[in-house]
Amino acid sequence: MLQTRLSAAIRHTRIASFARQPRAIFAHQTTTHVQWQSYAVRVIDRKKETDISTYPPDLIRNFSIIAHIDHGKSTLADRLLELTGVISKTGKNKQVLDKLKVERERGITVKAQSASMFYEYNGKKYLMNLIDTPGHVDFSYEVSRSLAACQGTILLVDAAQGIQAQTVANFYLAFGEGLAVVPMLNKVDLPTAEPERAAQQIEGTFEIDASKILHMSAKTGLGVDAVLPSVIENMPPPLGSIDQPFKALLFDTWYDKYVGVVCLMAIKDGSIKKGDRIVSTHSKQKYEVTEVGIMHPEPSPTTSLQVGQVGYITCNMKSVSEAHVGDTFYRDKHPVEALPGFVPAKSMVFAGVFPIDADEFARLDESIQKLTLNDSSVSVHKETSAALGQGWRLGFLGTLHMDVFRQRLEEEYDASILITAPTVPYQIKYRDGTTRFIRTPADFPDIHTMQDNVESTMEPFVLATMIFPERYLGQMLELCTLHRGEIQNHVYIDEARVLLKCRLPMAEIVSDFFDKLKSKSQGFASFDYEESGYEASDLVKMEVLLNNEAVDALASVMHRSTSVVAGRDMAKRLREVIRRQLFDIIIQTAANGKIVARETVKQLRKNVTAKCYGGDITRKMKLLNKQKEGKKRMKKFGKVELPQEAFLTVMTKSE
Repeated sequence: MLQTRLSAAIRHTRIASFARQPRAIFAHQTTTHVQWQSYAVRVIDRKKETDISTYPPDLIRNFSIIAHIDHGKSTLADRLLELTGVISKTGKNKQVLDKLKVERERGITVKAQSASMFYEYNGKKYLMNLIDTPGHVDFSYEVSRSLAACQGTILLVDAAQGIQAQTVANFYLAFGEGLAVVPMLNKVDLPTAEPERAAQQIEGTFEIDASKILHMSAKTGLGVDAVLPSVIENMPPPLGSIDQPFKALLFDTWYDKYVGVVCLMAIKDGSIKKGDRIVSTHSKQKYEVTEVGIMHPEPSPTTSLQVGQVGYITCNMKSVSEAHVGDTFYRDKHPVEALPGFVPAKSMVFAGVFPIDADEFARLDESIQKLTLNDSSVSVHKETSAALGQGWRLGFLGTLHMDVFRQRLEEEYDASILITAPTVPYQIKYRDGTTRFIRTPADFPDIHTMQDNVESTMEPFVLATMIFPERYLGQMLELCTLHRGEIQNHVYIDEARVLLKCRLPMAEIVSDFFDKLKSKSQGFASFDYEESGYEASDLVKMEVLLNNEAVDALASVMHRSTSVVAGRDMAKRLREVIRRQLFDIIIQTAANGKIVARETVKQLRKNVTAKCYGGDITRKMKLLNKQKEGKKRMKKFGKVELPQEAFLTVMTKSE
């Protein structure tokens, strides 16, 4: 008996000690976008489970905040969390929901985050589910998935900058989903703010009554008290019935090393609690629910989740391949009709990713799988390069999306990777009527196939929307023309701002188009684009040859009109970054097999005649000829070492 009590006391002491460890020990270090407590701590805190079963759909509001980048979405979310007591009013709360390191370093939101709040209004206590969304066009898929879990959205506009390109895109995204849109003007306290002009832009562009637009400052808290009452009054409650069989939409996932895959779901009908068995409509796999809860903003267990609520579910889903965003879950033996789900994201930019060390391939493969679970808009295909070995061809929604993904791999998973120049998906139309997609330059047909079998080559176009002050109209028209753009129209949205629409080849905007846009407009222009189909184009494959050997990782596909200039520029920049060897390195660029440029990296040469202090000239010539023969052998068997700068140099274009 004494031994039994002693063992129990030891176990209790160990668990209590484990629970008192610093929170950082339980923080999900690499793969998740939230801090996640370990299972042992949540077992101890089980008595703290929140009962939210008393909130029927009428007392629930699911809403998101959408806006152009840097218009104050995350700051407004901070003030709302302070207002409802979710976080304390310390004055140090800055972008609480931006939990990724890359978000804090860059000052932008790249991952949609949710938080549940409790708010009392007119004697009733409401459950408010907020989703903070990204503002950049490259992360629009995050916005579209978040809107599927909402019934309304706050359209936030900077009173100093007015309507910008992503403001327009996000509004029509929400409008297309049938959501209630509540417009609000932020930063009205700035000296440069023009709330009346911004309100007129909203009224003229979106046909929303300017008198209903709320004016506030999220930074100072001015007018924030009126935000949640406006949400309650102007947004409808979620539909559904507690009496119907359980049905839930999976709209986000992440991986936790303690509990496996964590699913963020919107409950459409019925209820779910710990111990229930649920089934995936997509895979027909069955799972036992081990925990349900809400994001508050950290994971907070609840007794159940019911119709209209948004929360997380853990169900022993150990493999990242089992989770499919847009999937419908239902209770075992009570099947339901599947929800529409989401249209799969269409990758606009492709890049090759290879490990620096070939031995790290397996670890990097696992890291990419876990990270794509948290970012389902990335497409993954394995590929092999003759120069770089085994790797992956990843598809992204844009170049910023690609850069953020690379940074997350390096920071969250300690991965050392080499990423090739971004490319866009081309189409090859053959004379037999077949069409083939080209996602990598290595798949582009050779010159003989082009002459004999190919009818036409096609490249993707986008419809670009730019909003900028009227004084920059000439520079913007020139920029579009230089990048093979076709001007559609331009209209004045007020007396000082212009909205310009033009069709551009996608290949022209994946490198430095955005940088030039900001430079020519002194930072005042905003940019957004959408897919606009394929169009026939005269394309060539640009290859880089080092000592007559093609380097497939440096190959690219481009328009013939730019091939000569681009080839010369590429050869010149490669000469500057390739290190000198003990033999000459001949750099050549070829467009469809025709050499367009050549540069030479001169060899490192030892002064073999330094020890000769006179004597016959034949002695010096003998030493020089011997050195020359050695250089020939070295050139034959030596290999050129390519630094990562050589791959980065083809990702930007010269001025």
